[in-house]
Amino acid sequence: MDFKTQVAGTAGWGATSADALLVVLAGASLPPGLPKAVAAVLESAVEAGDFVFKPGHVFYAHRVQGLKAARLAVVAAGETASAKALRKAVAAGVAALKNGGTKDLAIAAVGFEALDATHGEAVVAAVAETLYLYRATKPSAPAAAKLASVTLVCAKAEAEAVDEGLRIGRAVAAGVELARECANRPGNHCTPTYLAQTAKSLGKEHGLKVEVLERKDVEKLGMGAFLAVAQGSDEPLKFIVARWQGAAKTEAPVVLVGKGITFDSGGISLKPGAEMDEMKFDMGGAASVLGTMRAVAELGLKLNVVAVVPACENLPSGRAVKPGDVVTSLSGQTIEILNTDAEGRLILCDALTYAERFKPAAIVDIATLTGACVIALGHHRSGLFSPDDALAAELLAAGEAAADPAWRLPLDEEYDEGLKSNFADMGNVGPRAGGSITAAMFLKRFTAKQRWAHLDIAGTAWKSGAAKGATGRPVPLLTHFLLQRAGR
Repeated sequence: MDFKTQVAGTAGWGATSADALLVVLAGASLPPGLPKAVAAVLESAVEAGDFVFKPGHVFYAHRVQGLKAARLAVVAAGETASAKALRKAVAAGVAALKNGGTKDLAIAAVGFEALDATHGEAVVAAVAETLYLYRATKPSAPAAAKLASVTLVCAKAEAEAVDEGLRIGRAVAAGVELARECANRPGNHCTPTYLAQTAKSLGKEHGLKVEVLERKDVEKLGMGAFLAVAQGSDEPLKFIVARWQGAAKTEAPVVLVGKGITFDSGGISLKPGAEMDEMKFDMGGAASVLGTMRAVAELGLKLNVVAVVPACENLPSGRAVKPGDVVTSLSGQTIEILNTDAEGRLILCDALTYAERFKPAAIVDIATLTGACVIALGHHRSGLFSPDDALAAELLAAGEAAADPAWRLPLDEEYDEGLKSNFADMGNVGPRAGGSITAAMFLKRFTAKQRWAHLDIAGTAWKSGAAKGATGRPVPLLTHFLLQRAGR
């Protein structure tokens, strides 16, 4: 998909050579200064009740006299003229046009203050999300939309900033699509081996240095917690390390750790059968980390970033870890596995300890970790945990900038009491109440020497129901976090 800007005033819309013109109107009434051809059609439509100023409402007209574009679509953005409103409105407009013959689309925003990079990025995100359709294992999926080019009309003074937003948006959208493609694939397709192959392909295409550790390597290192989770499955585990060196070797990297459970049955502590198919999404953290590395490489960030992905399945078998088993983590701390369905923190704790060898500037782990986080925050905001106020503020700001928001939850020391065990240094679960917090407290025990944050994306990594599928979150948040770190 090609995204670009076109410098033109309102009067220049009529001459656009695009197949379709999408006009996004912010406000509660028709603004003055619209081209006569557009104004005449809209005045008639408003009078007839065919167009109302309700966010997302779309009006369509074909072959409007005075417009070169064959198709005119007008969509209401509501009274809030924000980048978020623009994104929703563009998504509605593109949805109305995507099944037709439109190949080239021009978008004009009216009633908004000066367009900037956030608006450019919002347009790319809206188009990419609306056009995405999973096809990997569905030959019967509809044909791809014909839309191949999008032009955002803006003033000359706005063009440079909007161009930068389009550039960032393209990179983020590519990362989001990669994450969605990985997570949407069923567990018999997206195995740990598939994730490793995806990382290697990324390395070849985008200049990442990729290393994949096998079981014997993990055993030699002493990752007893990771090995315990993987031992119930016939699928070989993979421990993936991908590095982007955009700065001097002496500069400390940011390490992103992504949970890569490619299917989670719960193990011996078996999950209920209903909706268990959605546990293919339990590698959403790993998918988002790989997607973020894709975006970082495309943007060429002058920053060092390391991705660490422990990948395996969590299945019951004669070899599977049992409730009550005690394992020794890479850190040397022992863990009583009270519930085998609390496996994400077990693979992450060894990955977090491994990440210390990079002497990182910061570590952020990303995981579809707890159902408790979904209860607490629903599906709009990801859960954020960190004992570091400055790091937490960076991530929260990145989430707001990326329209991929998070919410910070506490890590008070009192919550740590729930992890006590009579038979090991800690249990892997605490009481039911505050489950997302005790999970984060467990991970905190393996990050005492580091600047660390944890993102629980159990409520945001995928959607259920008729819209079932991966979202690609939090690739936008992570990319903006790294953009901020790179001084962009």
